[in-house]
Amino acid sequence: MTSLKALSLGLAVATATTFTFAKPVAYQIDPTHTATVFSWNHFGFSTPSANFSDIQGTINVDNAKPSNSSVNVTIPLASLNTNVKALDDHLKTADFFDAAKYPNITFKSTKVQALGKNKYKITGDLTIKNITKPVVLNAVLNKQGEHPMTKAQAIGFNATTSFDRSAFGVGAYVPNVGDKITVNITTEASVPAQK
Repeated sequence: MTSLKALSLGLAVATATTFTFAKPVAYQIDPTHTATVFSWNHFGFSTPSANFSDIQGTINVDNAKPSNSSVNVTIPLASLNTNVKALDDHLKTADFFDAAKYPNITFKSTKVQALGKNKYKITGDLTIKNITKPVVLNAVLNKQGEHPMTKAQAIGFNATTSFDRSAFGVGAYVPNVGDKITVNITTEASVPAQK
């Protein structure tokens, strides 16, 4: 009986240790279920929008200690789509993003704060045209668990942010074309299958 108690106690300690020192789970972003849509004011008459696709990156999630979580994302400017080809081409020139010289936008988190009720404040460094500035993502955890189709462990978020594009060297036509850019993000990510 004593040995059985000792075994039970040992298992309990081992289990507690496993949970205490569990590493954050790395979820790989699914570019087919991820979109970044940004919008701006156009001479006060309308609020056009455009989107980026083929987004790559990793979301590291530590449920026990959210502050250990992180986000690292790369957005290819080649994927920019306004649904107007002439505008797409112009936005990729040196007047705006200069995509030939700076082909990607990146975001790397520097701090993650849990706000309760599945809400998070994610502070990070946004880099556009080799200019890096801090921005804050207001994120909501939509769901976390086994994906019903792929059976992989998955996670999904929505997030919003805004910033002045002129701060990143993309200030052509300000103030007639609005400086403030509003961004809406939705993403799914999953744990890659073990090879």
